[in-house]
Amino acid sequence: MCGIVGYLGEKNSKEILLEGLKELEYRGYDSAGIAILSEGNFSSFKAVGKLVNLEEKTKDFVTDKFAAGIGHTRWATHGKPTELNAHPHVGESSYVVHNGIIENYAELKKELLDDGVTFLSQTDTEVIVHQFEKNQKSCTNSFEAFKKTISELQGAYAILLVTKDEDDTIFFAKNGSPMLVGINAENEKYFASSDTPLIGQCSDVNYFNDGDYGYVTEKELVIFNKDDVKKEATFVKLPTNKLSAQKDGYRFFMEKEIYEQHIVIADTLLGRLSEDEVLLDELDSSMFDGINEIKLCACGTSYHSALSASYMFERYARIKTSVEVASEFRYREPVMTKDTLFVVISQSGETADTLETLKMAKEAGLKTLVICNVDNSSMVRIADASILTRAGIEKGVASTKAFATQIVVFWMLSLYVAKLKNTLAKEEIAKQIAILREVPKSVKVEDSMHERIKRLSKRYLHGHGFFFVGRDLFYPLALEGALKLKEISYLHAEGYPSGEMKHGPIALADPELFTIALLPQHLLYDKSKSNTEELSARDSTICAISPIEFDKADDFIKTKKYDHYMLEFFEMMVVVQLLSLEISVRLGNDVDMPRNLAKSVTVE
Repeated sequence: MCGIVGYLGEKNSKEILLEGLKELEYRGYDSAGIAILSEGNFSSFKAVGKLVNLEEKTKDFVTDKFAAGIGHTRWATHGKPTELNAHPHVGESSYVVHNGIIENYAELKKELLDDGVTFLSQTDTEVIVHQFEKNQKSCTNSFEAFKKTISELQGAYAILLVTKDEDDTIFFAKNGSPMLVGINAENEKYFASSDTPLIGQCSDVNYFNDGDYGYVTEKELVIFNKDDVKKEATFVKLPTNKLSAQKDGYRFFMEKEIYEQHIVIADTLLGRLSEDEVLLDELDSSMFDGINEIKLCACGTSYHSALSASYMFERYARIKTSVEVASEFRYREPVMTKDTLFVVISQSGETADTLETLKMAKEAGLKTLVICNVDNSSMVRIADASILTRAGIEKGVASTKAFATQIVVFWMLSLYVAKLKNTLAKEEIAKQIAILREVPKSVKVEDSMHERIKRLSKRYLHGHGFFFVGRDLFYPLALEGALKLKEISYLHAEGYPSGEMKHGPIALADPELFTIALLPQHLLYDKSKSNTEELSARDSTICAISPIEFDKADDFIKTKKYDHYMLEFFEMMVVVQLLSLEISVRLGNDVDMPRNLAKSVTVE
């Protein structure tokens, strides 16, 4: 979740850009940079790590003249966190910053390399500035060159570009990644990825729509839509509360992160899928040579995603897969063999128990892989290879989008291994990829669903506990649902395989035991239904989540009908996340704070 800022005006542009980037630190980053164009000359500064490093580099730079400035905080996707890979990226006479992923950057880069262009970074972003300067040579002006460049890009982007040829102008384009522009009485122009950098600087802002592009000068703000039709800016008043602005109008960060899962999953998929093949450029296929087993090791939510992955690896790639709780594995003197690929999963890349198991695997000579959200973390540096989930920073106490993106990565990885091992036909892999592309839609929260869950939540406040039950892939999801509820509501909840009810847990069933039953249409529906009916017969209060009406349910949350159980999985994931959230809110808990810090609030 990179951050962008831009400024056009006569004030201290360095300080405005740096302060703006500080307001975007909550999004997460591993490097940062600014570029300022004033009186025809560029000044550019980059630094790895925290913004204090960038401030140190710029401490002797002063500008108080009219300038066009752009800045960026980067969360690495293409290339490691280095100064060369940090934004802004430079051409011969232009700089660019960019959020998102350019899916066709490899093709564009090859053409540019053939033309003799020299690249300094490993990023997809650098192609934008070189493509722009290539187009400048054949277009009548810089804006036409920018417009042509945007038309040649595929993927998601929010772009700011400045060039010496028009040193009083900032060019912009937005498609799939957020960006807005703000103005004030002094006719200054401000750009940012979210409201917070503009609070205190601007009174009114325009939120760009996908496909918008154009330019600003001291006197103009020119916007074109995706159909190349000129449009007027639609200004609205800027919020004044920075914390509220960071939440984008949501009550809690957890709620915001549930709602943005469709965006981050799209980021996870970008550039990694062709029509019939998973493209994981981070991996060398030789990593799987001689591998007869995959061992997955993690804690908490990441352990649940690992459990889900074990079903996919064995089902699609037909490779033996085991799953370990890291805090147990590191102390039990395990037997590790070199025909095992050791995979660790961690949102942060710093989870202590998981990190220690990775070190154990390395010492035992195993090939190692990390599924992680943070580049340059300890696990990423130690493992032989890494796949980044691109989830962005999570501020909510309970993990949501990290889990979702981990599942997506594992689905892609299982198909990648299936192709290597020839365990799925090419046509089946293409079918799975088509389904993968539908995942962002399946997790997009609909208002009617959320309102239904809000109303239901008041019925589930005063029992003696919860069972979350599911079969196959939906068993790890049941575990995850129970964990979410425990973390933020402080109510007792357990996840179980549906078929295990008769082996003891059903003894607890009574009207004060709430059962959340996951009943997907396309995966063991009849068996799961039968197990849930057993609980109903013992008077457990049943909340069924399914696309098929269930007459034994006390409450029923109807999900959409899909053609594949994985899409059912992702929608039910959102439902259990929202249910946990709304029960916790009904109880008066601040779900963004750990229990020892949270203060109860009154909920009407």
